[in-house]
Amino acid sequence: MSHLEIRNLSISFAGKEVLKDIRLTVEGGEFVTILGPSGSGKSTLFHTIGGLLTPDEGGVFLSDQEITGERGHISYMPQQHSLFPWRTILQNVLLGQELTGKTDKARALEMIEKAGLAGYENELPDALSGGMKQRAAFIRALLSPQSLILLDEPFSALDDFTRQDMQQWLQSIWMEYKKTILFVTHNIEEALFLSDRIVVLSTKPATVVKEYKLPFGRPRKKELFFSREFFDWKQEISRWIVNGGD
Repeated sequence: MSHLEIRNLSISFAGKEVLKDIRLTVEGGEFVTILGPSGSGKSTLFHTIGGLLTPDEGGVFLSDQEITGERGHISYMPQQHSLFPWRTILQNVLLGQELTGKTDKARALEMIEKAGLAGYENELPDALSGGMKQRAAFIRALLSPQSLILLDEPFSALDDFTRQDMQQWLQSIWMEYKKTILFVTHNIEEALFLSDRIVVLSTKPATVVKEYKLPFGRPRKKELFFSREFFDWKQEISRWIVNGGD
């Protein structure tokens, strides 16, 4: 499993520093979430990891190999599902593998079934609900050959009930396949429920101001949301995001 290391990363746009001396490590098979105020540079960080942007300083390393400014090393799932409307669900989830020239249809069908999408393999995306589309998009990310997945607020467009169901589903799938995940969300409860660690960014220029290693065991159930320990963790992290822990 790939581990990610971000070393002293800084990047500016039009003379304004957006990321400043970002240092972050994600171990192989770990689920790490980035939290921060709106506009703190979380998406810029993802684009830099994915090679879409080149930093002014610092570098990105995957399993000790520098990938700064290079594309194709990570699997990326954006806020919207980005399924191609003219391709069936099966064709969509196989897309990442197609780009590398080797597809595994049997495994794709197995994962479609585990995602509760059996019977929709040959349907177009318009036949699916929002949550079902997000499941299909995540299967596509899992099936891609890259072992590091970046998830950029994948559940932000879903209603609260669907979102909670998706959180539990994502946890179960991640526990089974154990890919390395770096996750971005504005939702503190979501971060607490899903993560091994939470990394808090400051406002611009964004830098890492706090890291939390979470004590909750797995699998995590919905009842966790109502526990005193969960509430205390939410208060602590909220304080850091709002006013730097004061």
